[in-house]
Amino acid sequence: MKIAVLPGDGIGPEVTAEAVKVLESLGLDGVELTYADVGAAAWRSAGQPLPPATLETARAADAVLFGAVGDPECDTLERHLRPEQAILGLRKELDLFANLRPAKVFQGLENLSPLRSDIAGAMDLLIVRELTGDVYFGAKGQRMNDKGEREGWDAMNYSAPEVRRIAHVAFRAAAASGKPLTSVDKANVLETSQLWRDVVIEVAADYPQVALDHMYVDNAAMQLVSHPDRFGVMVTGNLFGDILSDLASACVGSIGLLPSASLGERQTAHGTFGLYEPIHGSAPDIAGKGLANPMATILSAAMMLRHSFSLEAEAGRIEAAVAAALADGVRGGDLGGSHGTAAIGEAVRARL
Repeated sequence: MKIAVLPGDGIGPEVTAEAVKVLESLGLDGVELTYADVGAAAWRSAGQPLPPATLETARAADAVLFGAVGDPECDTLERHLRPEQAILGLRKELDLFANLRPAKVFQGLENLSPLRSDIAGAMDLLIVRELTGDVYFGAKGQRMNDKGEREGWDAMNYSAPEVRRIAHVAFRAAAASGKPLTSVDKANVLETSQLWRDVVIEVAADYPQVALDHMYVDNAAMQLVSHPDRFGVMVTGNLFGDILSDLASACVGSIGLLPSASLGERQTAHGTFGLYEPIHGSAPDIAGKGLANPMATILSAAMMLRHSFSLEAEAGRIEAAVAAALADGVRGGDLGGSHGTAAIGEAVRARL
């Protein structure tokens, strides 16, 4: 079981270390961890955010456990040298096109959500976000218009095969959970979204057991904060998914609780190759202070065991241990508590 560990920047090394300790406490046989620099750490050591050696380490693994990238000291670098290019590069080079982001309010934390407690408590959805297309990877640039004024432009585009493969991922997730699927687009304005909707409808014919509906992205944002219980599985493009998944995380009460999995089509001897990371950033303001909540990274490790190593029981144990720690009042500063990074990790391990 080869795991590439890429701690990254800011709080990345701290939270990743706690997740690794949780994995080690399970006593799994045959686990091989290989560490590599990424992001600003890699820029400092190798002159680029995603060195070839790091990319090869990821390719040689069965799964990647990722921390976070981002450093304000790099904000003035040319765009291709900025830390954030590392995660975009990994997604593209490893063809990790499907991002799974569960958003569920843990029992007892309803009052921490900005939503009314009874509304927040009903949130339990999975957002399936396409990762390797859309405006993030389309042509872009700046130009002068005929009035001599600067313009910025970005090309949004999806091909039918790109939409089809992410739709299959979402339909399979909905079928496995018995929940409905909502496809989010902006087909009333964008031709890209019209293609998206057309292809999703085509794929739906393969999954007659899944109830499908379509929703414009502005309405989806409104429904997320007013009636989150109407969603089971949501599938959408890269840009809309980026925004909606962060909105969902705010509804949960803390971005420090939400894991994610980025999957492709490559299969290993154990399961589906994937990259697993918390959805929060590098939080440079608290880096090195032992204040970060590692639960999102620990839960990302649980997703890794489930999807890349087919270890459902062990994944469930980790998730239950996190829930038990929260129920017992083990909370970091992001949840209004005073437990530090190491103390939270120890509490989760104690409950395994």
